Amino acid sequence: MENRGAGAGAGAGAPDPGRAEDLAELIGLLGELRAWAGQPSYRLLAGRVGPLLRPARTVSATTVVDAFKAGRRRLDLDLLVGIVRALGVDEAGTERWRAACIRVHAGAKTGGTAGVFRQLPADLATFTGRGRELAALLAAAGPGGNAATTVVISAIEGMAGVGKTQLAVHAAHELVRAGRYRDMQLYVNLRGFDPELPPADPAAVLDAFLRHLEVPAQRIPDGLDARAAMFRDRLDGRAALIVLDNAADEDQVRPLIPACPSSLVVVTSRRSLLGLDGATATRLDVFDPAEALALFARIAGPERTAAEPEAAAAIVAACGHLPLAVSLTAARLRSRPTWTLAYLLSKLHTHGVDSVATSRQSLRGVFDLSYEGLPPAAQRLFRLLPLNPGQDFTPGAAAALAGLDEPGTELLLERLQDEHLLQQKTPGRYALHDLLHAYAAGCARPDRDEERAATGRVLAWYLAGADTAADRIVPSRYALAPDPALAAASPPAFEGSADAMAWCDAEHANLLAAAEKAAALAEKAAAPPVAGVPGGGDLAWRLATALSTYLHLRCQWREHEHIHELALEAALATGHLAGEAWVRNNLGICLAALGRPDHAAAHLTRALQVRRVLGDVSGEAATLSNLARAAAEAGDLEAGLGHALQGLDAATRAGDRKREAAVLNSIAICLWELGRPEESLAYLLRKLAMHREDEDPNGLGLALHNIAEVHEALHQYDRAAGVLQEALDTALAAGDVHAEAGALFGLARCLHATGRSRTARAHLQRALAVFEDLDAPETARARDLLATLDASGPHA
Repeated sequence: MENRGAGAGAGAGAPDPGRAEDLAELIGLLGELRAWAGQPSYRLLAGRVGPLLRPARTVSATTVVDAFKAGRRRLDLDLLVGIVRALGVDEAGTERWRAACIRVHAGAKTGGTAGVFRQLPADLATFTGRGRELAALLAAAGPGGNAATTVVISAIEGMAGVGKTQLAVHAAHELVRAGRYRDMQLYVNLRGFDPELPPADPAAVLDAFLRHLEVPAQRIPDGLDARAAMFRDRLDGRAALIVLDNAADEDQVRPLIPACPSSLVVVTSRRSLLGLDGATATRLDVFDPAEALALFARIAGPERTAAEPEAAAAIVAACGHLPLAVSLTAARLRSRPTWTLAYLLSKLHTHGVDSVATSRQSLRGVFDLSYEGLPPAAQRLFRLLPLNPGQDFTPGAAAALAGLDEPGTELLLERLQDEHLLQQKTPGRYALHDLLHAYAAGCARPDRDEERAATGRVLAWYLAGADTAADRIVPSRYALAPDPALAAASPPAFEGSADAMAWCDAEHANLLAAAEKAAALAEKAAAPPVAGVPGGGDLAWRLATALSTYLHLRCQWREHEHIHELALEAALATGHLAGEAWVRNNLGICLAALGRPDHAAAHLTRALQVRRVLGDVSGEAATLSNLARAAAEAGDLEAGLGHALQGLDAATRAGDRKREAAVLNSIAICLWELGRPEESLAYLLRKLAMHREDEDPNGLGLALHNIAEVHEALHQYDRAAGVLQEALDTALAAGDVHAEAGALFGLARCLHATGRSRTARAHLQRALAVFEDLDAPETARARDLLATLDASGPHA
């Protein structure tokens, strides 16, 4: 038996739970501990954990799976201790995990957006060989300190399946374990050789990196050069390790390289990257026979390998000593305890896997061995996974694809991962390697009806998720009418607005890909509808509309415009008038925000015509309110006021209080801009009364804020302060930190204006701390006021 009791009580090389600064990091380290323990399946772990609990009880595999999911708010202490013990950690090490769990829960914080600075995939417990190449990579990183004068770039090159990614990730973990590049580690799969998806756009990669570096979405510039410049600025002077996996060519990589000498960039590619200036190339070949045999024995088991040494050598030779082929073949043997190595070798010869040693030949035979050993349900799910519109997916999306329940689907995904047919770079999110994606896409394809049904189900799942999230984020929005075809969809449940926004952030790329795929389906020739799934044209405009709220709040106007233009084509192609009105209405909002009010007005005018034809009076009110804003953006305030007043009439006729309250706000804004503050205030007070009656905290907070601004502009500071105090109480009750800071900022201005600068300073300092944390637009004005207060000296 292997002794795992060395070191700090958890075994040599085991992750240290003391490194965890929060619950997310502790869960990530728990995943690393599972890898260190040999990656036992969740089913096996569940069987081990139950008897270790006090009292002993049966634990389901789903319960164990949940413990490894990122994004959890709490982690059961007894379950964590049981899992740690089941993974082979001794009592001293287990006590360290217990203490770390208690510590991170005690220090848990809520609110705000945290950066994602440690993105490395888990290091493989089965990493084998590559001693010379690893030493070269570590040497290229240098000794540390300030000796380097330029950014260090290491390029790992080689054929598919040779282990480039594994070497890059292992080298990165070695450097981090040595205390290097602790500021941040960024990782991205550039999809340079994906069989179906295009290579990742460097601009999109930079957008994601900047989000991870806590740059607010609205501050991320549009152009590639501008984003690259901001990325270099944000990394200047920081010890950052960046892994750029599966690069297509030098042009894709160059914008993603920082300028500071304190950073290390590791690039992997199937192509030579000779044009990448300053890069040190590490070229990987297949394993030598001894390394391949060592990897096979580590996975399949040393006893079985030693029992048939000649067959073992012949097996790895049949795999061409290619690491990926060796790993998959050994995993198949491990899952079949009754097989002999000679029997496995005969199957390899039958499937032609002895020909995988060159780049001209495929791994199909090796993949077939894993695929054929799967139960039928897992085979079917594997065949369907390439139909997911995005690059990665959650168990919920996979369940929608297969038409199964989520817990059962997650167990199937774990089975696929155990068979090395699936990757899990972060807990709860899965992806197909590009080779396996191509294999699955051509592996006993589902019939056309099943493929259409699966595609429709997963698109409907993304639509239901986006629509549910939008309802949680802005409950008072003008929402889509329910589609009966979506009744079967089971979208995620969200605890509140922040939870819904976090889901949209995580699914951002998949949601956009789903919208594009729905639009592409709408362009194809009409086909008989699939039961329980909206048609492609309906999916296209509904997905774009459901995403509108999230993209609006994230100021992603270019993406907003793109998917709505596609959706408009789909709605027009299918003659769906309501869909056309929705899409044109949203395009109008977007184009006004982009500074194109004339184009916005054209879409909004057409949307208004259609909604009047359809008799959608609430929709008419919403569109008139947007027309008012577009006119105000164009400087035609009188026209804007006229549209808003018409919108108020329509909302009243419809009996739609939510639309009525929204239009009252538009009227107040127009009147304010026209220099008629008293009239503006009257409309805002009507809006306030409605929100009080309807108990709508979001609308109430906005109304109070706007009313206070009017009082402040009229130099009615005591009245403004009273309203702002209520706005502050409302924000505190709702947990809205930005609104809380806004109320404090307003109170500080009113107190300063009435000579109470000492109290004003206290409010202002609290507000400024929040603004700076959020990188809010009010930050500069708050700093200016604080400087004024500091210059004037303390006052009572």
